[in-house]
Amino acid sequence: MHGKSAIATIALVAGCAAAVAQQTSQVQLKIETTNRTLTVSAEERVTAEPEIAILHIGFETQPSDAKTAYAAGAKTSNDIVTALKQAGIPEASIRSESQHLDSIGYKSHKFKLVQQWTVKTPPERAAEILDVAVSVGATDSGQIDWTVKDEKALEDQALDKATARAKSDAEVLAKGMGVHLGALIYVTNQLSEPQNYSLNNRNFAALAELAPGVVAPQERLSIEPRKVSRVATVYAVYAIE
Repeated sequence: MHGKSAIATIALVAGCAAAVAQQTSQVQLKIETTNRTLTVSAEERVTAEPEIAILHIGFETQPSDAKTAYAAGAKTSNDIVTALKQAGIPEASIRSESQHLDSIGYKSHKFKLVQQWTVKTPPERAAEILDVAVSVGATDSGQIDWTVKDEKALEDQALDKATARAKSDAEVLAKGMGVHLGALIYVTNQLSEPQNYSLNNRNFAALAELAPGVVAPQERLSIEPRKVSRVATVYAVYAIE
C-alpha cells in the first residue's frame, strides 16, 4: 500500500470571487470574497491478493452451412461445459456471455457459431481451467479479470486512507502557514476502475485448424495472478482562521 498527495495551495481571497473546479466531476465551487480557504488533494492506493479469477472463454466453429455450424457448435458447447464441471467448476460459476450464428461474407452462404462464457475459479487454478477448456474445443480466451470477494471493502479502505491523508496534509499546511484550520467547506472523491489482465490471445483458434481432434499442448500457459488495486482521490476545501 502506498499513497501520495498533490500540491496543496492556500487561497486568500480579497476583493474578488474565485471558482475552484474538481477536474474529475467538473463540479464548480464558488468561493465568496469573504472566505479564506485552503485546498488539498490526496491520493491513496490499496492493493490485495486476488481471491477470484474470472476467465473469458469461448469458441467459434469452422465456416460451413448454417445447420452444420450449429450442430458443430452445439457439440463443442456441451463438451466445454461438461469438461469444466468435471474439473470441479460449479454450475453457478459458469455464465454465458453471448452466443450467435454469424454469416461469413455476403454471397458465401457460409456460417460460424460463436459462443462465450465467463468462468469463475480460484486464481491458482486459472491456467488449469483454461487448459481444460482448450483441450475440448475452446479457441478464444480474451482476458482474465482478477478480483476479490468484497470489492466494496477494498474501495472503502482506499477512500478512508485518502480522506485521512487529505486532512493530515491540510493540518500540516495550515500549521506551516501560521493559520488555524477551520471547518470543511467542500469535499469530493473519485475511485479507480478495476485493473484487469488481458491475455490478448485468439491464437487458440489455430489449434482447431491443425487437424481434427487436435488437443491443447501438454504444457500450460504460465499465468501469474495480478494483484487487485483500488485508487481513491479526495479533494477538499477547508476554511482557515
